[in-house]
Amino acid sequence: MKQTKTIALVAHDNRKKNMIEWVEWNWQKLLQHKLVCTGTTGKLVDEALNRMHKGEGAQLATIKKLKSGPLGGDQQLGAMIADGNVDILIFFWDPMQPQPHDVDVKALLRIASVYNIPTATNRSTADFIIESQLLNQVYINITKNYEDYINRSLDIKH
Repeated sequence: MKQTKTIALVAHDNRKKNMIEWVEWNWQKLLQHKLVCTGTTGKLVDEALNRMHKGEGAQLATIKKLKSGPLGGDQQLGAMIADGNVDILIFFWDPMQPQPHDVDVKALLRIASVYNIPTATNRSTADFIIESQLLNQVYINITKNYEDYINRSLDIKH
């Protein structure tokens, strides 16, 4: 990972308020990085950063806005992770509310784990990540090689 990270911000509807409060609390740190967001979360994050930034003279963050999660945004984000284009995932998901795209949510969390990127699914973990001294340093992400697993799976099927 480079010194400047690409941070993905995602929030389910019942957690968007929490995400925006977190963004407003951490806006100065977030401005030092590139951001990618799904759907409405991206619009709300952009508005929050503009509101907080007003009069500060700092450069606004680069925000890439994807589709809404249920419309493919989770899958777009998963592809970005698999391609090495996301360094950190902050995903405030709602564990008490069934989602119409639960399989996509599970796939996104799985791919973040496969590619060993720091992942926060709640505010306390997001706080630990944003406060880490590693956030603004070059970091060598060691990813497990799954080729043996894939090859074994192929052998079993033949």
